[in-house]
Amino acid sequence: MENEIIRSFEDLKCWQACRTLRIFVADEVIPILPKEEQFRLKDQLLRAARSTTANIAEGYGRFNYLDNAKFCKNARGSSWEVLDHLITGNDENLISRELLDRGRSLVQQANRILNGYITYLSTAAKKKA
Repeated sequence: MENEIIRSFEDLKCWQACRTLRIFVADEVIPILPKEEQFRLKDQLLRAARSTTANIAEGYGRFNYLDNAKFCKNARGSSWEVLDHLITGNDENLISRELLDRGRSLVQQANRILNGYITYLSTAAKKKA
């Protein structure tokens, strides 16, 4: 992390991974869900996916290590929420197992990177104190 130049939240690997997850949900999952799910699963899934990147951006803008880590934990929670909605979609035969597996992989990748960034932020906060 120290060798990389971070000019904005868009440069963060965790934001990029969550963006990939959000785009996957918006482009590949939402369009195949039935119309009657418009204000149910579609809405919840899209809100959770959007929350992943929005929380990282908001935390970054706080310019405080611990506040940033808190918002990254919220993003991590939202990514797990995305996975739960994908599981629900698969359980209810709305999405294929293949889409669920791809989504699960994206969630796990995003969370691995988020976990590393949260650790970095917590360590940096301790060094600063």
